[in-house]
Amino acid sequence: MQAYDLTQLSILVLEKHLLIRKLLTDVFSEFGVPTVQSTPDPDIAWDMFTQFPIDLILSDWTEGLDGMKFLQKVRHDVDSSDPFVPVVICTANTEYRHVCIARDNGMTEYLAKPVSARTVYGRICALVENRRPFIRISNFFGPDRRRHMDEEYSGVDRRKRPI
Repeated sequence: MQAYDLTQLSILVLEKHLLIRKLLTDVFSEFGVPTVQSTPDPDIAWDMFTQFPIDLILSDWTEGLDGMKFLQKVRHDVDSSDPFVPVVICTANTEYRHVCIARDNGMTEYLAKPVSARTVYGRICALVENRRPFIRISNFFGPDRRRHMDEEYSGVDRRKRPI
């Protein structure tokens, strides 16, 4: 993996479980991230997001913490301070349908629990190395969901991936 300087980042962690919240904040501290704000409460996370500059959000999605509702608010609320902020959904919901739901709600990356420092760093690297343009259509706003060109389909309706 490429080594990146993370000493200018500000990260928001929305995580229900105290132990995982502590693990993530400690990992980011070890990475040199100077500002990590964390909370189990989506309302407090929203206040943090709207009051302070945030470069990356890690959001849980579990029973009792609706990460999809928070993601939708970040992407669509008129008071959102940065609807383009990268959002990594960090969850134990690992079924394909969950990944599709998160993707269709505008998540940037998906991280399955349990996590390690290596997997968290890998997602940060993916955000840096694979920046995707944002798309706005009738009922979707978020990073372009297409990750690769499908060479087998070249019909007139196939949209081209921006370079």
